Amino acid sequence: MKLNKIFKWGMVVLILVSVALLVWGFVSGFETSTHEALPPTNALLTWAAIMIGVALFCWIVVGLIVSVMNDPKSLIKMGIVLVCIAALCLVAFLLAKGNPVPGYTGPAVSAGMLKLTDTILILTAIAGVGAILSIIVGEIRLAIANKK
Repeated sequence: MKLNKIFKWGMVVLILVSVALLVWGFVSGFETSTHEALPPTNALLTWAAIMIGVALFCWIVVGLIVSVMNDPKSLIKMGIVLVCIAALCLVAFLLAKGNPVPGYTGPAVSAGMLKLTDTILILTAIAGVGAILSIIVGEIRLAIANKK
């Protein structure tokens, strides 16, 4: 019960900070900001990265604690999942070309940033295809289970 309260209040705090940043962005104007160090768009992107980091941390740490308490053998499954995710990220990084966008006339972007951007795009495509396939497979399994 105590863990549920911690998650509940943590989620409330994260939502309030997210809404405050969003309101700040709209009030100060996303594109017309005079703050060169941290314009609202960069603040929102930074906050999104922080939220992803918090989610990953909670998934790994809390999942690790709960799984060890409930079933110590599930720790092996979690390790396998983490190794598979790391391997998928490595494959996406190796597949990423890092070529500049044709016709781009903006400021120069480093080769490392282009490679990282391509890696993220490949991971997004893999996640999208995986989601679609899981929906299709889930529906097929549900249809087969309901026939029996």
